[in-house]
Order: sequence, then structure tokens, then C-alpha cells
Amino acid sequence: MQKNLARLTAALGLALLLVLVACGGPAPAEPPSQPEPTEEEAPATEVAPPPTEEAPAEEEQFVFGMLLVGPYNDNGWSQAHYEAGLYLEEQLGAKMVYLDKVNPADRPGTTPDQLAEELVAQGAKLVIFNSDDMKDASTTFAKNNPDIYVIMASGDQVWEDGKIYEEIPNMMNIMGRMEYGKMIGGCAAALSTQTGKIGYLGPLINDETRRLAASAYLGAKYCYEKAGNDPEALEFKVTWIGFWFNIPGVTLDPVQVSNDFYTTGYDVVISGIDNPVNLGEAAKLKAEGKEVAGVAYDYVAACEAAPDVCLGVPYFNWGPEYLKAVSSAIDGSWESQFVWAGPDWADINNLDTSSVGFVKGADLSEEASAMVDEFITELAGGLNLWTGPINLQDGTAYLADGEVASDQQVWYLPQLLEGMEGLSAAE
Repeated sequence: MQKNLARLTAALGLALLLVLVACGGPAPAEPPSQPEPTEEEAPATEVAPPPTEEAPAEEEQFVFGMLLVGPYNDNGWSQAHYEAGLYLEEQLGAKMVYLDKVNPADRPGTTPDQLAEELVAQGAKLVIFNSDDMKDASTTFAKNNPDIYVIMASGDQVWEDGKIYEEIPNMMNIMGRMEYGKMIGGCAAALSTQTGKIGYLGPLINDETRRLAASAYLGAKYCYEKAGNDPEALEFKVTWIGFWFNIPGVTLDPVQVSNDFYTTGYDVVISGIDNPVNLGEAAKLKAEGKEVAGVAYDYVAACEAAPDVCLGVPYFNWGPEYLKAVSSAIDGSWESQFVWAGPDWADINNLDTSSVGFVKGADLSEEASAMVDEFITELAGGLNLWTGPINLQDGTAYLADGEVASDQQVWYLPQLLEGMEGLSAAE
């Protein structure tokens, strides 16, 4: 009986299992699915190597050009500009291209504006014209090349208060207030002369050269009186050679002019030309036993031409203002303007800040040196020798008693001053 019951139970269980399978019971479990990749974690099969960083593009080197009226190593005006160009290369990582001896004698049949085009062809984006006789050419070039920046050194085309103002957006005029330097040089000469006779070796005659010769005279007259002498007794003679430096057959020979001064009682000669040839002539005469000396011009190291006869050198330092101008061309802040920059009175020989300086020469006595220092201190404190009464060479009143000259009256001085000997205009 019990065996039959067990068999019946087993049979019923088997039948129930068959029914459940036939009716579709739960399927076997599948393996769990992989989670969807997030933005932070990509599927392993799609991972790419990280991109390599591209090297930043090198900035294009800024190229500027310079036209020099004389040799780049003239120990004067042109060398002062050339070394300012080297200063820009050092400060800005820029590149200078230049042409020197840009004058009718050395480059006949060419004009400065044509030569400036050559610099542009070499990549120049800014061109510096460094001489007053390039003024018209610089204007022509600037107008024909409005996308090239132009600096006209010593010019006044974009001076809004000047006589020849033009709106030339890509031009800037830059000049140092050398009137101060010439006053200091004139002072050194007056404190050193034994004869009371000073010669001035002048280049060509224009507004610039008249006012600088006159400034040397004002400084000489002031210090001559300070030293206890009668200022009216001081003789100050200007001889113009006809250009910025000697051109054989065209100009007077500056060596001969210097010799003429020295051998006729003018024991100190101030150079107003582009190189210190007066020093060389003084050195020859001093070797013969004559007590003569000279004042150089333009270039900080000009006294090295003949240190034993040099009283000092008023010099231009173009670097600081050129740096500002070229930097503005590079960064896009350029503005057309007229810049007439004076000395940094805190230190007139700071080559990073002062546009005009004065280096004393070995032949300047200790006593005279101390008086020159006093004079510089007076100038720094506001002494203005361009204060009336001042008459022009022909006796015409120019500044009334106590009247201070305007910038225009100084810049455009029409004649030499009363008390000066020499031509005020070309014959």
C-alpha cells in the first residue's frame, strides 16, 4: 500500500514539472550587462592617446630701418644714431637694417625716400631718417607708404604748433633739447679760454644750427661772467663750412677752419659739425706747445678722438625716445607726435632715461669742472638763459627784459644773437 502511494506521489511530481516547463517558466539568468560609459570614462576599446601639444608659433621679429647721413662710425651724429639702433635690438629683440652715407656726395642720383624703399624691401616696418636735410624726402616717403612707420629725427612736420605742420598719421618727429647741452659746452669753453676768444665750427645754416650756436654763446657768456670776467668782452665767432661734415670741393675744410681759429687767437673751438675734427687739430698744435682745447659734439665717446685737448662733449642719446616710439609701433599704441625731449636732470648721463648728456673731458680743469657742475645744477633748478633782454644779431629786440622765449621762438631763431660774429643766413 505504502509502495503504491510513493509511486503515485512521484508520478504527480513529474507531471507537475512537465506542465510548468511547457507553460514557459523563468529563463536562465543572463550575465549582468556592462554599465554605459560616462563622459569621464570612455570604453577601453575607444581610448585614444592624449593629443600632443602644438608648440606656440614664434613671434615675428620686428625689423626697423635707419638712414644715416654720414658713416655709421663717424664718432659723431650718425654713430650716436647707429648705437641707438643697437640699443633697440638689445632691448626689444628687434633687427636693424641700415644704409649710411646717405648724402648727395656719397650717393649721387638717389634720394633718401628711394633708399628707404630698399630698407622696406629688406623687411623694415619702421624707417628712421636721421638728418634735417632728409626732411622733404621723409614726408614724401611717409605719404607714399602709409603702412610704414616713420621717424624723422630733428624734424617738425607733425608739430601742431610748428610752422610747417601736416597731419601725417604714420610719422613722428623726435629731437633732443640739445640747447642745454650746448649751453654746458659753451660754459666749459668760457671757463677754459685764456684769450677770451671762442671759435664755433658750424655746419650749414638753418633753424637748428642757429639756435644751437646761439645756445652755446648764451652758456659761454653766462659762465664767463660767473668767473669774474666782463661778458661783453667775450669774443664768439661762428664759421659755417656748408654741410654737416667735410665734402671735398663742396664745403670749407673743417680742419683748415679749426686751424684758422687756433692760429688767430681763438684758443677754444666748439664743434657744431658731425665729427670732432677740431680735436685732432688742437692735439697737433698742443704737441707744438700751443695752449689750445676743444669741445666735441654729438656722440658720448667723441672725446676719445683726442682726450688730452677735450674739455667735454654734449651728446645726443637717442635710445630712450626711440625705444618708446618703436615699442608703440610694435604694440599698436603709436601716435603721430612731435617729441622734443630734454635731459633727465636727476642724472643727465643716464643712458636709459636722458636724451641729452654731457661728459667732461680730461682737459677740463678741476676748478672749471666744479663750476660746470654748479651750472648744471642751476639749469636743473630752472635757470633759463633764453630769457630777455635778448637781441638778434642786427640789433632787433627779440625778447624783452624778463620775457621767456617760447619753444617756437627758440626752434625758429631767425638770426644769430647780438654779440656773436658770423653769418646768420647763407650768402
